[in-house]
Amino acid sequence: MKKVVITGLGSITAIGLNTNDYWNALTNGECGMAKITRISLKDHDTTVAAQVSDDFEALVSKHWKKRQLNITTKSTRMCLAAAGEAIDDCGADFTALDTTRIGIIFGIADNSYNDSEKEGRTNIILKRMPSEIPAMLALKYGIKGPSFNISTACASSAYAATLGKQLIQSGAYDMIITGGMSNVVSHIILNGFNQLLAMSVNPDPATASRPFTKNRDGFIMGEGSGVIILESEEHAKARGAKIYCELAGASMTCEAYNLTAPKTDGEGMAEAISLAIRDAGISPDEVDYINAHGTSTSLNDLYETMAVKKIFGKKAYDIPMSSIKAAIGHTLTACGALEGIACVKAIESGILPPTIHYDEPDPELDLNYIPNKALKKDVNVAISNSFGFGGHNSTLVFRKYQG
Repeated sequence: MKKVVITGLGSITAIGLNTNDYWNALTNGECGMAKITRISLKDHDTTVAAQVSDDFEALVSKHWKKRQLNITTKSTRMCLAAAGEAIDDCGADFTALDTTRIGIIFGIADNSYNDSEKEGRTNIILKRMPSEIPAMLALKYGIKGPSFNISTACASSAYAATLGKQLIQSGAYDMIITGGMSNVVSHIILNGFNQLLAMSVNPDPATASRPFTKNRDGFIMGEGSGVIILESEEHAKARGAKIYCELAGASMTCEAYNLTAPKTDGEGMAEAISLAIRDAGISPDEVDYINAHGTSTSLNDLYETMAVKKIFGKKAYDIPMSSIKAAIGHTLTACGALEGIACVKAIESGILPPTIHYDEPDPELDLNYIPNKALKKDVNVAISNSFGFGGHNSTLVFRKYQG
């Protein structure tokens, strides 16, 4: 079976506008939550979010002309900025590669064409086009392989990475550019998730998102985008690419249970974790770190804890696990990519990001959630969980690369 390796990373988040800044802020325990300024808060129960600074616009302008950016939404531009960093990072010269063997797969639900984006009333069709990102990247870099989106709620970018891995392992493609983007803060997003009682109404940025704690009351939205470059080991080595680590295993499942609630006792979550570990050809005992989906909702945190116990047994208590959503918010369809990047950096650095805002423990949740401060630990294998509405679940398994 072909090894699939990671050769490029790109990140736009509320705590950092590139991967190094994002990672340093994560491991320093910084928080991107603040009072919402992007829209009026009149009639909104949720008043806090992890917003991305508009400084990112200067970054995307380095790669794209103004007339090209005029047809995009802010969310799309965040994603293009992250993609630009990842492609630069991987060092690929696309003019020297067979671009019919390179593909683009992104996890995107929609591109946030709403609220203030509608004021201009120009380029409406293109701004509303969910496949605009892979299409624009294909045009810019001359990439002629498959170019499309996957929409599986908050598991979208993890699904995209899983499918990218499978396409490379099939032998049909050498490289897949994969990632995802979050919506921008908008009236539609806040109203929608508040109607579902999924979002926190805590007005304090320091405690609004506190996964695995007793008084958690929902997630806080995070803006941003993450992009990961996947390649076959042979292709990466042939062009002398830097290799971060291996994407050793991945899964895509559907619980077929409920549109918004996870399957009772975390059974569906456990299945996704189990399949990914099996795909990686490892045993549960080899896992050194778990990047949890950890939304700070009552059911997710409980059922994810139960799922981890089902798979790892007594070892579950020894495996450090954290949710970085307390720092960057719930980045929706981007969370699989951004949280996957955190796993890659944990393997590279030997540092595990903490679950910040961890105050009063929930008696039902008794695992090692890496409270408040980063943990130094050599990591050979890290897994990242992404569980979405509709029962769409995915787990990614990252392993230290052995050349």
